[in-house]
Amino acid sequence: LRGKTLGIVGLGRIGQSVAQKANAFEMTVIGFDPFLPPERASELKIDLYSDIEKMLKKVDFLTVHTPLTPETEGLVNRERLSTMKKGVRLINCARGGIYDEGALVEGLQSGQIGGVALDVYANEPCTDSPLFQMPSVLCTPHLGASTDEAQKLVALEAVELLVNYLRTGEVRHAVNAMAIDGKMLEKMRSPIDLAYRLGRLLHGLHGGAVEKCEMEIEGDLAATDTRLLSSAFCVGLLRDVIDNINLVNAEMLLRERGVELVRQTSAKQGAFSSAITVEISGSGRKAQASGTVIGNNLLRLVQLEGFHLETFLYGHLLVFTHRDVPGIIAYVGAILAESQINIAQMVVGRLENSPGGEAIGVLNLDSRPPQESIDGILKHGDISSARIIELPSLESLPEFLH
Repeated sequence: LRGKTLGIVGLGRIGQSVAQKANAFEMTVIGFDPFLPPERASELKIDLYSDIEKMLKKVDFLTVHTPLTPETEGLVNRERLSTMKKGVRLINCARGGIYDEGALVEGLQSGQIGGVALDVYANEPCTDSPLFQMPSVLCTPHLGASTDEAQKLVALEAVELLVNYLRTGEVRHAVNAMAIDGKMLEKMRSPIDLAYRLGRLLHGLHGGAVEKCEMEIEGDLAATDTRLLSSAFCVGLLRDVIDNINLVNAEMLLRERGVELVRQTSAKQGAFSSAITVEISGSGRKAQASGTVIGNNLLRLVQLEGFHLETFLYGHLLVFTHRDVPGIIAYVGAILAESQINIAQMVVGRLENSPGGEAIGVLNLDSRPPQESIDGILKHGDISSARIIELPSLESLPEFLH
């Protein structure tokens, strides 16, 4: 292993632990994680990449420690395998489906892959696979921590936690670190959903390593349990990065990754009776958004990147920045029409109401447009950026509000 390059996708608690062990073998450790600050990566002796394509070309070994999401499904496929080193070795003890198993078979047959080790599969229980019969393949039946050693360690840790509590009153790893009242959850259902959606929005908008989150809660909401709101925001922000995240553990998991969280309140009312404003920063850029609840349950985005607007917070959002000149909306609409994409809602916000200056457009679409449409939109000389951000549907609620 000495001198070989290990690539790690997903640098949470488990990914960091793997990096520590690999460094002990004098491996070169490189990694990809949109939420690990560069300073923390440096402390862990990990060369952090912002472009996963560039990272994959460097690795001799690859291990993944992420949840299965639309972004990570098929992370290693035929196309990416063809760009990786000949003889690369691939390990997956996270979630089935992150590697394309058909591509693994082909890569082993061609010699592009030197070896595969899997504990998880796209369909489980997996009782039959062409991988089982191939040389240079190690497959285990989703053992996870089901080894004698792991089970003994879990038992010992449980006893130590109880003994420490009885002797000193110390409570570690509490699953109910924040008491959540069911009646309060019901009362704050809409603001909590708003905070969660703002987290999802900023995750898609920023797209890089986050170092700091600043949250300001204004108006009537300042008198509520604002921890619920910041926790819901953290769940939305980290949902596609960390498995099993919820209102109880979200803030702890965010800080575990070295991200600073600042929550401020103000009883002063602005244009709305209450509002939540969040800004995240890192990787040399920022993303900012404000939202409010109108009436009992109408969630609205009222500010985005400093642009004032009012639009819905659900479904497929096309967000694009541009110069405020004639013809932009017609151009974007024509490209979407070519792909049979219907526009449900459209708003444009200006900076300081200055015609000809910077502006932002937000379109709620009935379906997700293909990448070709986004590429076509970006060809316009007055459009500087365009991206699709996926939010829950109008009727969908986060799991903790069911």
